Order: sequence, then C-alpha cells, then structure tokens
Amino acid sequence: MLHSARELVGYTIGATDGDIGAVHDFYFDDESWTIRYLVADTGDWLPGRKVLISPMALREPRWTTQRLPVGLTRAQVERSPGVDTARPVTRHYEAELAGHYGYPYYWAGPYRWGAGPYPFAPIAPEPVPVEPEALTTLEREGMANVEHRDSDRHLRSVQEVRGYYIQAADGDIGHVDDFLIDDRTWAIRYMVIDTRNWWPGKQVLVSPEWIAAVSWNDSKVHIDLTREVVKSAPEYDPAHPLERELESRLHEHYGRRKYWETEDRDRAA
Repeated sequence: MLHSARELVGYTIGATDGDIGAVHDFYFDDESWTIRYLVADTGDWLPGRKVLISPMALREPRWTTQRLPVGLTRAQVERSPGVDTARPVTRHYEAELAGHYGYPYYWAGPYRWGAGPYPFAPIAPEPVPVEPEALTTLEREGMANVEHRDSDRHLRSVQEVRGYYIQAADGDIGHVDDFLIDDRTWAIRYMVIDTRNWWPGKQVLVSPEWIAAVSWNDSKVHIDLTREVVKSAPEYDPAHPLERELESRLHEHYGRRKYWETEDRDRAA
C-alpha cells in the first residue's frame, strides 16, 4: 500500500516500553529513492534532540491510530549516536548507527535493502558487538564501501526536496508537493506534482524511475517527458487511496514498465 509522506508526519513512534516521539521528516537515498530513515522528534522525552529510525526497526504499523511501533527500547534509542539534521549524514555515521542497533548495511548487497528486497532485521534487546571474523562477505564489502562513499552526499530530506521544480523536456510543469511511499519496501514510488502554476486544479504523479537528472544545487528535477504528455496523464486525487488500476493506467499512459511486475520477476528469479 502507498502512503503520503506528508500525512505520515506527526505519526507517533512507539518503542517496546513507551513512546519515542513523532515523525518529523524522512531521509531517502538519491540512488534508489528509498526511505532509509524516519527522523523522529523526541519532544519532551529528549528535549531538543532528533533521532534516526530505520524502517528495519518497524513492526506492524497501526494506520488507524497513526502509530508506528518499533522493536527497540527507549534506552537503545537514547544511547543511539546523535544526529545533526542541519548537516549531511555521512556513511560513517550510518555505519555507526547500524552497528549500534546490530543492523545489516542496506548498501551491501544486490537488493534494495542489501541482502533482501525488504527492510528487516531481527529484534535484539541490546546491540551485539560483531567480531570481524564473523562478518559475512556482504558485510565486509559494506564496511569497505564506507570510506570511499563518506564524502558523497547520498541522503536527502523529504522536506528539503518538497518544493523542487519539475522540468519537463520542453518546460516547467510544477513542483514537488508530496511523495507516495510503499509501506513494504519503503521505496518512493511517486512524486506528487502540483501543477497550479501551469494549469490549475490538477495533481499528477511522476515516478523517480522517470527522472533524467536532478540539479540538487538548483532545486530542480528533470524528467524525460513532455508537458503535454504529463498534462494528459490520469489525474491523482489525494483524497482517495491510489488503486492499482490507476497505477496501471498511469504507466500505460507514459509507456513505462510497471514496477510491481518487474520486481515480482526479479524476486522469483
């Protein structure tokens, strides 16, 4: 199922022994466009502090009550490495965070989440130190990748990218208003584009897979579609859940592959 990033902001994140705080933002990686962390505002519990929670920690969400339970204790979260959301998140910090919780590196492996397509990690009451000789080949490769990737900024804030202009092949079409997130893989499946400055009263969806380039310094996303093709695309109504039938029509309109079919084939291979 797909969920609006805007609507998820404010959801309560609950540890096994009490609440941690509320969703404040998300970090996604700009290579696979996958949510890697929920940014939690800890409120009165840890005043002035924000913490990063990996989707690997999430357990069964309670959508009706707007709660996201995690398999962590408050003590684990309190002792987690601090993060400065005003500065880029480095790979070294991510490795330190993964080590604190005993999570595998999502960047070590062939799938969206490293060794698998979904964010999963076993529940551990406390972090378990791992001896180098006990590391798998994938984990050793992940550690080797820390050094040369540390200078690369690959994590982006959803709040930061919201508002970026969308540049079609023949001109602007609007700006990023929201993101639709897959609650199984935590992939960003679509950007919700507000076109009010071009033609009023319509929102359209554009998949990150259709991005030609992103000018991060210019806050602009370039897509290889024309304005007219986007304008005639099926309209998105945020008041209603996005059904697979509309997704199918959307992909057929743009002549693009359907992600759910290609990913199913990849998993079966």
